[in-house]
Amino acid sequence: MGGAHSGVWWLEWAYAGFTLFGEHVRWADLIGNIAALATVALAVRRSMWTWPVQLTGAVLLFAVSIDAHLTGNALKQIMFVGLVVYGWTRWARATRGGAELRVRPATGHERGVLLGLLVGGTVAVALLFEATGLSWAPWPDAFIFVGSAVATFGQSRALIDFWFVWIAVDLVGVPLALMSGLWVTGAVYIVFFVLAVIGIRDWMRRHRAAEAAEAAGAVGSAGAAGPTGPDEASGREAVA
Repeated sequence: MGGAHSGVWWLEWAYAGFTLFGEHVRWADLIGNIAALATVALAVRRSMWTWPVQLTGAVLLFAVSIDAHLTGNALKQIMFVGLVVYGWTRWARATRGGAELRVRPATGHERGVLLGLLVGGTVAVALLFEATGLSWAPWPDAFIFVGSAVATFGQSRALIDFWFVWIAVDLVGVPLALMSGLWVTGAVYIVFFVLAVIGIRDWMRRHRAAEAAEAAGAVGSAGAAGPTGPDEASGREAVA
């Protein structure tokens, strides 16, 4: 593992990896980021697997962050663990008995809540980053931090709007990563952006299809009941 490693002794496994272009690549870091990508791809398909995969990624990235003394990033993973448990529980309840997960646009109230969390949380975290010096770019970094949490919260409630939050996060994340020299991270954000666009299209299509099916069912039920015409009325009178 090399004498240069000075991480936490009980997390030495999190340092294990391989050398690529002269750089040490941790398996836990690589698999954790692959899990993050898989999480979004699975969310597009509304698969329940999105939650255990995201939980696995969060645990791996938490271990890597602790081992590398990145406390802020480790705390973010703890936050994601909590959100994953919440989302997993909600999706499991919504699909109980084999039911299909229903996705929908957020209501006006829900959009206000999401926007309030995004704006208020970004301001609070950015001021914290400025005060502690945890980031050289506190405001965009805070937006990515809070935006990721808000998007995951919206996903847990099966709100189509969560994809738009992810797109906003990606639009900030790509240039920030490239300016930081994190080319791999920037590439990951670009993939996230593409998946988010696909997710919006797919979830909107499924929502419209569900609404159309409900409308057709309502019309069919009304037709089966039949209108009350003159003949039917006279028939009832004759029986009376």
